[in-house]
Amino acid sequence: MFQIFTFYKFIQLDRLFERRDQLKSAMRELEIKGTVILATEGFNSTICGSQSNVSQFVKRAAVILEVGIDGKSSFHDDQPFRRVEVKIKPEIVTLKHSVDVSLGIGTHVNPSEWNELISDPETIVIDARNEYEVMTGTFPRALDPKTLKFSDLPAFVNENLDPAKHKKIAMYCTGGIRCEKFAPYLRSKGFENVFQLKGGILKYLEAVPKSESLWRGECFVFDDRRTVDDELKKGILPDHSQTTAAGKSWK
Repeated sequence: MFQIFTFYKFIQLDRLFERRDQLKSAMRELEIKGTVILATEGFNSTICGSQSNVSQFVKRAAVILEVGIDGKSSFHDDQPFRRVEVKIKPEIVTLKHSVDVSLGIGTHVNPSEWNELISDPETIVIDARNEYEVMTGTFPRALDPKTLKFSDLPAFVNENLDPAKHKKIAMYCTGGIRCEKFAPYLRSKGFENVFQLKGGILKYLEAVPKSESLWRGECFVFDDRRTVDDELKKGILPDHSQTTAAGKSWK
């Protein structure tokens, strides 16, 4: 049984090349596969290995990155990643807009409070993922921006949303990281009552009992599983990333 562990954090990060080499060495030594992205704004990662080796790697990564690490876990019979990748990029999730992530303070909503928020008819619910992800599953009433990539969302906002009319906005994404930038971006544009699902869809599926869940369908993930069901096990729905323009854009 393999443990899949996702973690990220927005922090000021320096010595990127040194940290990259140290993380890659630790991944190879502990037989960890997956991807770590480093940028001056922080880090974003999904990795996989045996439970004991993942535990050791997370401890090593915390020392290398000089920060505490919290994350989300799921489990799979097979290794869903094929490579060891540690990349240095301009952003850990690409919005192509400068964002003060501190504006996102106070916008997080726990999974236990999410159902009530999105059931309010006054709430505009936005799925912050790409079109091929939304095709696999979504929440009721959620707007699908039909984006090809995350950096298309600002254009959707400019064309469809108005802070004078849309007073209450809730958003969600797979694991929460895209919303960590999208929520403060909206705040910077004058939207005051902005909320984001803490931990994203994956945390919601983990925390909310199936009998109470409003999620419909499966959740697309960026590894060989392609989708996970409401028990965070490999799903059965088709991989739309292979058939849509949005999906092909990330290949």
